[in-house]
Amino acid sequence: MSQFDEGAVVDDQRRRLDQIRLSGITATGYHGVFEHERREGQTFVADVVVHLDTRRAAARDDLTHTLHYGELAIEIAAVLEGEPVDLIETVAERIAATVLAHPIVQAVDVAVHKPQAPIEVPFGDVVVAIRRDRTKLPAAEPYVAASDRHPTPAATRSGPTPTAAFPVTPAPGSPAAPALPPVPAPLEAPAIAPGTAPVAAVGAGLLVAPAPEGALPDGVHATVPDVVPSVVPDEGPDAIGAPSPEQEQVPSPATGEVITDQFDRTPDAPVDVVLALGSNLGAPQDTLRRAVSDLGDVPGVQVVDVSPLARTAPVGGPEQPDFLNAVVLARTTLSARDLLRATQSVEQLHGRERIEHWGPRTLDVDIIVYGTLTAVSDDLEVPHPRAHERAFVLQPWAQVAPDATLPGLGGGPVAALAATAPDRDGVRWLALDWLTAPVPAAAPEPDAHQPAPAAQHASHDGNPVAPA
Repeated sequence: MSQFDEGAVVDDQRRRLDQIRLSGITATGYHGVFEHERREGQTFVADVVVHLDTRRAAARDDLTHTLHYGELAIEIAAVLEGEPVDLIETVAERIAATVLAHPIVQAVDVAVHKPQAPIEVPFGDVVVAIRRDRTKLPAAEPYVAASDRHPTPAATRSGPTPTAAFPVTPAPGSPAAPALPPVPAPLEAPAIAPGTAPVAAVGAGLLVAPAPEGALPDGVHATVPDVVPSVVPDEGPDAIGAPSPEQEQVPSPATGEVITDQFDRTPDAPVDVVLALGSNLGAPQDTLRRAVSDLGDVPGVQVVDVSPLARTAPVGGPEQPDFLNAVVLARTTLSARDLLRATQSVEQLHGRERIEHWGPRTLDVDIIVYGTLTAVSDDLEVPHPRAHERAFVLQPWAQVAPDATLPGLGGGPVAALAATAPDRDGVRWLALDWLTAPVPAAAPEPDAHQPAPAAQHASHDGNPVAPA
């Protein structure tokens, strides 16, 4: 489809989106500026490329988590044979609006062909091609299947009769035809019901030094709300979904264990994991301190080390206080999915509610790395897909493990990634010994969402001090 820009369409993490292509959708329409075009009609053809993330559908082999291209083709044909307009530019905008009405779609390319256009010289085709997305919205309303719409001329159809969202002017003498029922909306995955985790104390030694002054340039934009175990779909709330009951479950022949994917496999030996913690409601330092204890008391989880405490500026969402962040290095004998459930239980223990995307929260506990595993499913992706650009994860992690390496796409030495992360200026300070000593500046302030006048670094007694 050479009429389209071949440049990749990417998501907000600069990852190329997948595509569903529909080529050569053909219908008779009555579009044009001349009277005979409105009276006699002619053939119109649409090519459509839909840009979306198909991983969740593939992980579950479930049509409800992708785009039903058969139904979409009917909707596109309905626009082609729908309300007559003067310009095929308008037809293209209506098709784009119809496709983007599906929440899973991030962008769409539309090419409308008018091969029988009334041109007085020999030609092969006339094409109007557009790209629309969530930032450059179509200049039209979408098609909507509804029984109370006027039907399109029956003579123009060769198959089932959809209805258009626009008032339709039938060709003279054309009988009306029944409308198709509305297309059902996509279903969302059932949410996991988190359990609970007991509480106990755990210690963690800190062999770290404060971040070097001036190592954090501008561009803060990232907070713990944005670092959550990756939910592949774009639709729905932040809540992490559990595998659906209808998902195939295969007993392992060796152990009888139920395996749905590799995230359910119990490791043969303890696995090193990295967890990111964050809080900006209530008493964040106390919450994080207790969360470390809770994680250490989860059966099958051993806390190995804990990073300095970082104060970071929030990005996106509503106006809110700064976040406190820390990284926990641990070792686990749990499967990745059992570890996910354990971290969610700890979140629930501290009153976590997933209400507002990128909003304030009492506690986030996110899996950044699970051994060397690189995989994605409908409810979890490791390594975390945005970890490589989040200074509020990378800076504390580099402090506690200077030689650490982030695996996977976009990975590399953690210290080097921290030095170039877009939000590196948002790390206000790093405090030592925060597990055993209060950090005065860690308390939320009424204007905590405002940038600090200067970056601060922790002194050896754990209290932040202004740089000299």
